[in-house]
Amino acid sequence: MIIQKSTAPRISEFDPENFSFGNMFTDHMVICEYEDGKWGEVKLMPYGPLPFTPAMMGVNYGQACFEGMKAYKDKDSQVFIFRPEKNFSRINKSASRLAMPEIPAEVFLEGLKALVDLDRDWIPYGEGNSLYIRPLIFATEEALKARISNKYMFAIVATPAKSYYSAPVSVKISDYYSRAANGGVGFAKAAGNYAASFYPTQLANEEGYEQIIWTDDSTHEYFEESGTMNVFVRINDTIYTPPTSEKILDGVTRDSFIQLANKRGIELKVEPISVKSVIEAHKNGTLKEIWGVGTAVVTTVFKAIGYQGEKLELPQLPLEESFALTLQKDLVDLQTNVAEDPFGWRVLVEKSI
Repeated sequence: MIIQKSTAPRISEFDPENFSFGNMFTDHMVICEYEDGKWGEVKLMPYGPLPFTPAMMGVNYGQACFEGMKAYKDKDSQVFIFRPEKNFSRINKSASRLAMPEIPAEVFLEGLKALVDLDRDWIPYGEGNSLYIRPLIFATEEALKARISNKYMFAIVATPAKSYYSAPVSVKISDYYSRAANGGVGFAKAAGNYAASFYPTQLANEEGYEQIIWTDDSTHEYFEESGTMNVFVRINDTIYTPPTSEKILDGVTRDSFIQLANKRGIELKVEPISVKSVIEAHKNGTLKEIWGVGTAVVTTVFKAIGYQGEKLELPQLPLEESFALTLQKDLVDLQTNVAEDPFGWRVLVEKSI
C-alpha cells in the first residue's frame, strides 16, 4: 500500500458539536484503479478531486455501485468497524451484477482499516455519532460506447455522522411507483437505484411525507423497502420483515436486527407483508410499530403511514415498550463497545499508521 499523508490536514476545521452529515470529508481517501484485467496498488492519499471527463463511462452508462458502513469510537478512544465482511461480500455481489470486476479482499479490507486508522481523529464521540464510510466502484474509461468498461476505480471516502432522523417520520405507501422489479438490480447497491427513487420521494414530500414505503412492482400489495431502508412491522408482539430477494437489499442492519431479536426471544417472522394486513391491523388496534433500518439511520420509527389518500397515525411507544428502540439500543451498545459482542461483529482497528 502506498501511503501519502496530507500536508494540510483539515481536522482543526471540524467542530464535533456542530456539523451536518455528508458535507465534510476526512483528510484522506483510498484509491485503487483497475486496468488491463487487474487491480493496481492501493493508495491512501489526501482527499480531493480527481481528473475525469464528461465522457467517463460510469457517468454515461451507470456502471457504479457503493457500500455504506460506519466506524465507532468508545470511551477509551478505541475504534471499531462493524461487520466489514458483510459489506465486502455485498459490494462484490453488486459489482458482479453490473458487470464490473470484483474487488480483492486485501484491497477492500486493508484499505478500509488503513483509512479509518489514519483518520480516527475525525470520529466524533457521543451517542449517535460515528464515521460514515463510503466504499464505491465506478467505470472510468473515457469512451461513449454502450458496453462494459475496461477501466474502473475503487475508492473509499469518509464523513463524520450523527443521527440521521432524530424524530419519527411519516411515510407514504406507494401504490404506483416501484423501487425495483424482478430481474433488475434491486438487490444491488447500484447508484441508479437511488436516482430513480428521488422523483417519487419528492412527490411524497409535497404531500407531507418524509419517505415512501415501496411496494412490489406487479401488484403493489406487498411491502418491500422504505426509502433507502429495510422495513419492519410489529403486529401485537410479533415482528415481520420481508424476505430478501433480487428486489430487496440484504441489509447489514436488517440482518443484525433479526439476530438481536432472536437473542432476546422476540418472535420474528421473515415473510411477505401485505398492505392489506397492515391496514387491517391498524383498524383493529394490533399494529404497534413500523420502522426502517439502515447503516446511516440505524433506526427510523414511523409516526404515520399514508395510503390512498388517508393518513393513519401510529402509536409512539416509550423505550421500555418499543421493540424498535430496544433493538436499536442493543445494536448501538454493541457497535460502540458498551455491551459484550457475542456475535463477533465488532472489529477493532489497531493504531498503526
